[in-house]
Amino acid sequence: MSGFAALDMLLGPRFSTGASDLALHGQSESHFPSMPPDGVAYPRSAQELAQIMRICCEHAIPVTGWGAGTSLEGHALALKGGIVIDFAQMNRVLKVSSEDMLAIVQPGVTRAALNEELRASGLFFPVDPGANASLGGMAATRASGTTAVRYGTMRSNVLALEVVLADGRIIRTGSEAPKSSTGYDLTALFVGSEGTLGLITELTLRLQGQPEAVSAALCAFETVRAAVDTVIATIQHGIPMARIEFVDAANVRAFNAYGGTSMPETAHLMVEFHGSPTGVREQAQAFGEIVAEFGGGAFHWADRPEDRTRLWALRHNGYYAARALYPNAHPLTTDICVPISRLAEAVEETAADIEASGIPGPILGHVGDGNFHALLLPDKSAPEQIAQAEALAGRMAERALRLGGTVSGEHGIGFGKLKYMQAEHGEGWNVMSAIKLALDPSGILNPGKLLRQQ
Repeated sequence: MSGFAALDMLLGPRFSTGASDLALHGQSESHFPSMPPDGVAYPRSAQELAQIMRICCEHAIPVTGWGAGTSLEGHALALKGGIVIDFAQMNRVLKVSSEDMLAIVQPGVTRAALNEELRASGLFFPVDPGANASLGGMAATRASGTTAVRYGTMRSNVLALEVVLADGRIIRTGSEAPKSSTGYDLTALFVGSEGTLGLITELTLRLQGQPEAVSAALCAFETVRAAVDTVIATIQHGIPMARIEFVDAANVRAFNAYGGTSMPETAHLMVEFHGSPTGVREQAQAFGEIVAEFGGGAFHWADRPEDRTRLWALRHNGYYAARALYPNAHPLTTDICVPISRLAEAVEETAADIEASGIPGPILGHVGDGNFHALLLPDKSAPEQIAQAEALAGRMAERALRLGGTVSGEHGIGFGKLKYMQAEHGEGWNVMSAIKLALDPSGILNPGKLLRQQ
């Protein structure tokens, strides 16, 4: 019996080879062309996924995990064909422990769905990448986002995992205890492994208490340098910002056109404070003094929940706003992360490089932890512009390494940034490949991503 026949017998209608299903799972928000898989499987449990993996291992069928399909470096695309595992039907919140401040969820649960479930508990899950990504995908790519400066990335917020390995074994890493010193940290190994070592079927997540008071604000700066220097000074002063986001003038222009706002078209910081009413006032006052020192404008406050929602919707919809402003563009989104002391240098060099190219390229990012993004928008009918945009992205990566940083703070590697792994990790990249070989000797899990090709 062929592998696909065995999968069809196991899953019935939950194994699809229909053209529409394959097309849906062959595209993402990345700039890469469509890559449809040969089949799509929809498991409902770890045990069922284990059976799927045993079949795929026996028949050497490549397997790629799929959450919400928002990965930007091609992580979820079936580069070598085979099947995609779609976790849409593994979407239950299994446990919420208010006393332990943790939740246990299946991988298909989205960030927004979990926080909706938690509303009455007084708790929330803090990692916010902007997109309503699945939590399994967020763990697999070690996602972060606007709140990482205060609450950390997925690395800090995943306590334990259940994982199905390439040969169908089911393992558990970590526990519900807040810490452990027993052996290798396998949880950390799988968080950020991009589905190359195993497929996550359950996550134990750290929760936070909903802050008593929340206040958000927007302030304008005459120059990019002044805005970024304000961020550096804020972090160095130890002000516990919940969010501190930078957007440049090109982003603001897109915001105004897309959202009907009338912000001055210059660099801005978008900030949020969490804590007690007194604490929030003190944080805002301390931050305001730094803003004034660097020539920033007055704060435009958003204290009511609906006003904060509108403010952060602007930031989270930055990609779509820029796309709307340049409808004929072939978007290429990239990110880097540098030490906070080199942030101003990195942003200014990147901005100058983009301006000299003549290609639209709004810059924005979670600059509180040294991470920023560029959305490069070459004309899709001009191959020379697309090549120029790819060269710009390459220089961003090289700049990050020169300044002591990393080629990606949150987008990950996929196959889009494979070319920089040797330069960043050296012999460490070979160690990663040795781990891959030990756990997936036939190389069926997300082949062509993250690791040196065997």
